[in-house]
Amino acid sequence: MSATSIEWTMFTWNVLAGCTRVSQGCVHCYAELMAWRHVLMCRALGRRCKYEGTVHLVGGEPRWTGVLNFDEASLDLPLRRKKPATWFVNSMSDLFHEKV
Repeated sequence: MSATSIEWTMFTWNVLAGCTRVSQGCVHCYAELMAWRHVLMCRALGRRCKYEGTVHLVGGEPRWTGVLNFDEASLDLPLRRKKPATWFVNSMSDLFHEKV
């Protein structure tokens, strides 16, 4: 769970990490770049990253690898909230990916 500055939601909830490019609509995917930034940040800090292996560089640009990582630790995050909230579910992956 992450508090967000996205105006229409209060939190993001990403139980999955990763995706696969499937169409031209994926060319400017913001999540691909954000996942790569997460990987670099985690590596610099020596931390485990749920996006590790889901994205790599191709021609200097981040690209999804097709690997999906399941973040079991975040599965019950909405249940821990005591007050109602608006959630952006899987902003960093495809909940309907063929591997799900």
